[in-house]
Amino acid sequence: MSVTTNRPGAGQSSFALVVTNSSRRTCTVHGFPGMAFVDAAGQTVTPDPERATGQEQRTVTLAPGVSAWSALTYTNPALTGVTTVIPAKLRLTPPDETASLPVRWTGGAVSNTGKASVPVVSPLRPGDGD
Repeated sequence: MSVTTNRPGAGQSSFALVVTNSSRRTCTVHGFPGMAFVDAAGQTVTPDPERATGQEQRTVTLAPGVSAWSALTYTNPALTGVTTVIPAKLRLTPPDETASLPVRWTGGAVSNTGKASVPVVSPLRPGDGD
């Protein structure tokens, strides 16, 4: 799993959470990835993200080397005045899995309150987020 760089716009931060099939077999994913912002010790430092509503969840078939992505968006916390934290990593979990994968976070400060700038994650869709 990986995270793209921020593609900001209209006060929103926007990243793609990408899952790539690194096996030699075709597999499928369906629904939402799990995600948590964590510190260097792996402890969660923000409330859980919300799931986007009104977006179709579909099964995505991933041949070896093929990717699916989920949009991670939130209002830039500097615009909302909330307290922030700079996570060390994201802990990402593919749908229907229990093992998570740590991914280095380079996206800067995020809200740690759950009151504003709450991250929203979309269902997985084909592609790599570009």
